[in-house]
Amino acid sequence: MKIGALKEDYILELEMLYDEDDAKVLLEMAIEHITGIPYRKLLLLPEDQRLNPIQVQQLLTVLNDLKIGKPIQHILGEAHFYGSVFKVNENVLIPRPETEELVDWIINDHAGSSTKNKSVLDIGTGSGCIPISIKKYLPAFRVSTMDVSPQALDMARENASQLKTDINFINADILNYTTEDKFDIIVSNPPYIRELEKEQMHNNVLSHEPHMALFVSNEEPLVFYKAIADFAKKQLHHGGQLYFEINEYLGQETVDMLLAKEFSDIELKADMQGKDRMIKAVRV
Repeated sequence: MKIGALKEDYILELEMLYDEDDAKVLLEMAIEHITGIPYRKLLLLPEDQRLNPIQVQQLLTVLNDLKIGKPIQHILGEAHFYGSVFKVNENVLIPRPETEELVDWIINDHAGSSTKNKSVLDIGTGSGCIPISIKKYLPAFRVSTMDVSPQALDMARENASQLKTDINFINADILNYTTEDKFDIIVSNPPYIRELEKEQMHNNVLSHEPHMALFVSNEEPLVFYKAIADFAKKQLHHGGQLYFEINEYLGQETVDMLLAKEFSDIELKADMQGKDRMIKAVRV
């Protein structure tokens, strides 16, 4: 089967789930994963050096999984994030571009920091993409991370080992976690999607990603933010920074909550799409 025919199959078979451009991207991701050759470089090879029958069969198997709504990252078992490849499965959220922007904000804020040995705590780690990326680019920092899910921590540990980063892992629920440790930075991408927002979401997220990492009640959408802010008031050093990824519809509510808890220098930041998706605050 020629690449052109395979592309037509992907577009036709996935038209109920993805538009044409998205279907092409999914094929390109699958081809690069299976062949190890970027799609555009593959097109430059002679016809008889492109795809062999085994690779074609693997790509058709990927297509069958995509047709039932399985995310491409779960099919391939990996996701690209901030210059690294992370293993993922159904126990963790697939890392997303807005989370890369949050990580980039932290790294840019602290690159070249005069205090090299800062301590960082990530809360709700999932795949480990946030703490591992911070440790990779700020190697002198002491980084800890926690999650309530043992299965998520297993995946994060595997990623930390694969990416050769030294991370301290904690299996705990932030809603009832206590410690004597103090931190310079606390960061979290906690559950923040309200139940009423489910209808706006793609079915492959609803059917294949862990709901406990995604959803909160309509009545208490900031339940984790409030708990983490209370924790940060006690466990951040004075002048320490709290970073959140947030619900784009609850930016002002999150600012007001942090103001009520007497954080200072609160900065609400939009992502590349112009949506309020990140916030930073300082412990007085």
